[in-house]
Formats: sequence, structure tokens, C-alpha cells
Amino acid sequence: MAPLSEPRLALASVLVLAAVWQLSTGFVQGPRARMGPLNPERSFLRGSVGPASETEPEPAAWSWAAPLLGAGAALGLLAGVLAPAPASAITADQFQSLTYNQIKGSGLANRCPTVDGSGSIQVSGKMKMENMCFEPKSYAVEMTLPDGKTEFVNTRLMTRQTYSLEGIKGDMINEGSNIKFVETDGVDFAPTTLKLPTGEYQPFLFTVKNLTTKGDGSALKPGFTMGGDFTVPSYRTGGFLDPKNRGMYTGYDQAAALPALQAVDGQDELFKETNKVFDIGKGAMEMEVNKVNTDNGEIGGVFVSKQPSDTDMGAKFPKTILLKGIFYGKVAE
Repeated sequence: MAPLSEPRLALASVLVLAAVWQLSTGFVQGPRARMGPLNPERSFLRGSVGPASETEPEPAAWSWAAPLLGAGAALGLLAGVLAPAPASAITADQFQSLTYNQIKGSGLANRCPTVDGSGSIQVSGKMKMENMCFEPKSYAVEMTLPDGKTEFVNTRLMTRQTYSLEGIKGDMINEGSNIKFVETDGVDFAPTTLKLPTGEYQPFLFTVKNLTTKGDGSALKPGFTMGGDFTVPSYRTGGFLDPKNRGMYTGYDQAAALPALQAVDGQDELFKETNKVFDIGKGAMEMEVNKVNTDNGEIGGVFVSKQPSDTDMGAKFPKTILLKGIFYGKVAE
């Protein structure tokens, strides 16, 4: 094909720009929207973000990029409309009817089932709790503010959709005047990472291991509450090696060998980094039942949990994590 001459090349360029202009004006109608004030509730450690300017300067009349920006805004708006919405929770029966390909990529695998129905479940003798699920909805970390006070601040979840606990089993025991639940098995821990308002990352092991709770009454019904404590294992196991190949029962004892042992200052901090320990903490949880399906033996409700964070195998002092979320369980004989 012969190359285009200069007049034909100029004509082709004009036609292309005209087509782009038609595309942008076809999707985006009217004048450009003006930017409003930012949300005043967005704050970091009580420091609010100031409002933006009410007006936005108009683009220059000679700006050739205006049609392209209009087309880009239109395509971005279209992508936002077509973006998938967060997965809504479904009942356990609906979940069982789905295939693997229907669940894959939908986000349902990380959701706890909902409970439809009403009534109560009488606990007699020793019964079983099966398929229990805990799904956190909010995370807060206790931090020291600049004024010296401690306060729980909201955080950003950095872990992907693998932070819920499911398949948990336990015993439901009627002790006469109260109901006791003892967790025995299941996927009862999930490594989770949060991002603090200061930009620091805070890992912790979300868990309900060995959870033991008690509640007054002999039946599970809306309004029934129970609470107790659980064990929080170490975030890392003894075989973990830090970036300097120091570990609990493997790796080096000293990253700097003998010269580090001869230093006079900083031995306490050095000892914490080199003496790896498997810390076991304690957490507490309270649960309240708000939905019951008597026919299926299902209960659902909300929980509040408080537990320590990761200690980096003894090198750091743990922070307190406050979690709030929903739970689900099925009572069986």
C-alpha cells in the first residue's frame, strides 16, 4: 500500500479526532461536574481532612485532550456500572445447592450463611454444634493517641477473602440452669493482617480455638447470650525463620555472631530478637442469638471478640484487637 500524502494524512487525523469527540459527547452529556467537599468523617487519629475547593478551574479552550478525557470518564463510568457487586449471604440450603464453579470467584466461600425462620431450640443433655461459622465485619486496634490516651481505632483489612472461620464443631451441654458450648475441631484460626491509620501493618491470628462459653437458660432463642474465653496460639510456628535466619529451634542464635554478645548496650532488645518463643495468649468472646430456625436446627447472631495480636515470637508487645461480626451454627443430636 502506498503511503498517504500529506493532505490525506491531515484529513485522516481530523476524522479520527472527530470520531473521538463524538464518542465522548455520546457518553458524557452536559457540563463537567464540580467537585464537592470531602467527607468530614474521614480522619486519622482524630485528624480530619479539610474540605476541598467548591469550584474547579475550567479547562483551557485550546486543550486538545478534553475529548480524550471525556471518553476515558465515560469508559470508567461504564466499568463501574458493570463491576460485580459484593456477594450477598445466602442460607445453608441455598449454599449446598450451588456447584463449585458457581461459588468460585463469587465471594460466597467467605460468607457465613444466614438463618430464615423463627422459634427456639431446646438443648437437652449433650448435643452437637456443627458447621459453625464466624465472619468478622469490623476490626479495631487499641492504640496510644498523641495525647497519651488509648483508644480503639478502625483499621483497613489487608487479607483477601480468607479471614472467616468455618466448619467448627463443638459440644452443646445443658447443665440445668445454663447452656455450655465447648469448641473441639474445625478451621478455627485464620492469619489476618490489618493496616493501621499510621500506615503500620498489624498481623494477628483470628481464632476461636478451645472456645468455651456459657449462657443462662435451657433453650437457644432470640436474645440468648453466652460468653467465655479461648486460646490464641502464636501467629508463627517454631520452624519460622526471620530475615536474618533466626528461629525457635532451627537457624542461627545470633545474627551478628559473637561480637553482638560482647556489646554492653542493647542486650535486652537483642535478646528479644534472638530468643524466639511460642507465645500463647487468651481471648474473650460474647455471642447473642438473634435468628433461629427450629426445623433445620440453625442459629445465627452477632459476636464481639477481643484478643491479642502477633508478638513476632516474643520480640514485640502485643496489641489488643477488637472484632465484631456474625456467626452461624447448626445444632444436631
